[in-house]
Amino acid sequence: MQFTKEDCLKYVEDNDVRFIRLQFTDIFGRMKNIAITNNQLRHAFENGVMFDGFAVAGFTGVEASDMFLFPDPATFSVIPWRPQQGKVARIICDIKNHDGSQFEGDPRYVLKRILRKTYELGYTFQVGPECEFFLFHTDNQGQPTTSSHDTASYCDLAPFDQGENARREICMVLEEMGFEIETSHHESAAGQHEIDFRYTDALTAADNIMTFKMVVKIIAQRNGLHATFMPKPLPHVNGSGMHINMSLARGGHNVFMSQEDPGDISKTAKHFAAGLLNHVKGITAVANPLVNSYKRLRPGFEAPVHIAWSHMNRSPLLRVPAPRGEGTRLELRSPDPACNPYLTLALVLEAGLDGIRNELKLAPPVNENIYSLTPEQQAQLKLERLPSNLLAALEEMKKDSLIRTTLGEHIFSKYTAAKALEWEEYDNSIHSWEIDRYLKSF
Repeated sequence: MQFTKEDCLKYVEDNDVRFIRLQFTDIFGRMKNIAITNNQLRHAFENGVMFDGFAVAGFTGVEASDMFLFPDPATFSVIPWRPQQGKVARIICDIKNHDGSQFEGDPRYVLKRILRKTYELGYTFQVGPECEFFLFHTDNQGQPTTSSHDTASYCDLAPFDQGENARREICMVLEEMGFEIETSHHESAAGQHEIDFRYTDALTAADNIMTFKMVVKIIAQRNGLHATFMPKPLPHVNGSGMHINMSLARGGHNVFMSQEDPGDISKTAKHFAAGLLNHVKGITAVANPLVNSYKRLRPGFEAPVHIAWSHMNRSPLLRVPAPRGEGTRLELRSPDPACNPYLTLALVLEAGLDGIRNELKLAPPVNENIYSLTPEQQAQLKLERLPSNLLAALEEMKKDSLIRTTLGEHIFSKYTAAKALEWEEYDNSIHSWEIDRYLKSF
């Protein structure tokens, strides 16, 4: 059920909801919130709730810092782990300037703006994310470690899967908050897990990803564990990805489905895929936002390295999973769960639409295992690679005018400046590998 403003107000009054958390996301994908009491909810809907935008990284300067949160009633949900007497609810918010105009630096607004263009073209963008994460022990002070007594592998059961109980509790809490959970299982690396939820419209999917990450971390903590969406916390095992399954619908029907060849994808899907591959280098700094993200994008760990597509083959960047008919979709395998889902989905969608608008031609599929190809074979196929580090990704981002236009000047400039500083800090640091390798030898 999607709540209206009046539905929210009535539910709060009838069900002893005493506090409401007004949640929003900064440009780097971190969730924030301000809490209000139930008596302030109507005022929040009608007038917004003021906060200091200068105190949120990437938002505004001190000279124009008064900003307002406006709750989106469709996102209302009771938080199940809080007390049931004097309940706590949450609502995801949109952000406006003091004069009532939309704040251009609101990531949710960026996605809504691109979705509005999509609706005007007659399309609905449908998304199904696959979010992976690690569960680790904490130390005696409650600080996270990178150790796990879990020895399980892909789809293993207890007793090897020591995170099974926490994962089950996460699923139950998410269902109480309105999620439809499709599958959950242990992933390939020890301590690594995946929970997949229902395919839905892109805005709901992005909201769900942010809620999902919050729930996973809190339920893990309640089980004495630390959950991390860091892309590559361990050096010799697979990292965590956030594969994005996507399709476009028109009039309730999937336009990626081929009418001429049931085993293939439509011309629209091929144009969309071509646009996505054409702009993916520029998207990478947003879809893979951390210095650590690029430790995951390495050969041999089931993460994509080369810019190619295929049917079913999991080694390229973009694949077409087996289902056809209304289930036809594309799967982008490069994003990781540290990304801002609003910005990532906005860029992926706009890149695909660019392919449709310009009828870009999709290169032939690469059906071989790309990981096993020699450099000569890769050169023969003219395979390009994703950026190999955050600095290279930022350079590609700056080259692509579609990225700047989609994000808007505010987010583009704030984001690239902050990420350039992040790379500089990393590059200027002395790492333990260097000490271990060189201190005694030279």
